[in-house]
Amino acid sequence: MKSYTQQRRLRTRSEGGTLALGETLLELLPPATGRGRLVVLRGALGMGKTVLVRGIAAALGVAPEEVSSPTFTLVQEYRPAQPGKKTRLLHLDLYRLETERALESVGLWEMAESPDALLLVEWGDKFAGVLERADAEIAFEAGEAENERLLLVRW
Repeated sequence: MKSYTQQRRLRTRSEGGTLALGETLLELLPPATGRGRLVVLRGALGMGKTVLVRGIAAALGVAPEEVSSPTFTLVQEYRPAQPGKKTRLLHLDLYRLETERALESVGLWEMAESPDALLLVEWGDKFAGVLERADAEIAFEAGEAENERLLLVRW
């Protein structure tokens, strides 16, 4: 398992709070190093992974209402409408994939090599290759209150 050197714990108590974390998390993520950044999003169904992607999209200049779960399409790509913002957001959902080989058919590794790409990958923790290549991971857990979410960000 990959070893990260830094971590931060965050808490949100609402969908709006999870959206607002997008900008904070964008600042925490390691900078691009000549290739795309790959972030694994861990957590059970309904924990708010796609909501967080909407918040990160908004911080990048993408209208959050454009962001939808890629469960059936596997990959959604978003480009900022604002001039000067160049990061492409690639939101992947690997839940339906069964093998490491299937990752190649999706083009995951090619996407990850693109220096302007930020890949947010749901269910990437199913695959050792994705975990090894990841620059960061964000793990979601339910809190004590109904809408409370606890996030562990490691990079």
